[in-house]
Amino acid sequence: MAIVQAGAAILRRPARVVDERAIGSAELAGLVAALHAGLAVTPGVGLAAPQIGVGWRVVLVQDPAVFQARVSPERLAQLEREPVEPYILINPEIEPVGPERRSFFEGCLSVDGYCALVDRAWGVRVRWTDETGRRHEAVRRGWHARILQHEVDHLNGILYVDRMYSRTFMTNDNYGAWADRPLDVIRATFGVP
Repeated sequence: MAIVQAGAAILRRPARVVDERAIGSAELAGLVAALHAGLAVTPGVGLAAPQIGVGWRVVLVQDPAVFQARVSPERLAQLEREPVEPYILINPEIEPVGPERRSFFEGCLSVDGYCALVDRAWGVRVRWTDETGRRHEAVRRGWHARILQHEVDHLNGILYVDRMYSRTFMTNDNYGAWADRPLDVIRATFGVP
């Protein structure tokens, strides 16, 4: 399954709210299966329905331990990154929890091959419905909160490039030289606040 790339109009339009009557439908089950299949083919930590060409407010979020095995324990602690089992959020709503923010590099399956430094809330409160119709509310912090903000942005027609420090925009190949450097060094080198 191909991931929709930047330049496609669907990535710039707000997605439609999923009607409660659609929960449990074959159409929604097919979308959930397609999101799982999309991340099986092109591994990532999240995928929003618009990224596979469907304009519904549905996302799949995950951060499997196998992804984190490639990252040093020190870097995982810095990112505040812990394993997240895959789960579906329908009509998610998020709001920041507190004023604290963090800047880290982000990439996107729909902006393939690039990444940039993005500032986001450190913690968010998220409310959503799962594919069985059950409502949830939780506070997520660290990398998990970042994933949620990135994916909900997709539902609002926003890409990370709209929020990035543009001076840090780089290819994934060049990112390797900056991945483990201290944030103050990155900011000073690229001239970002």
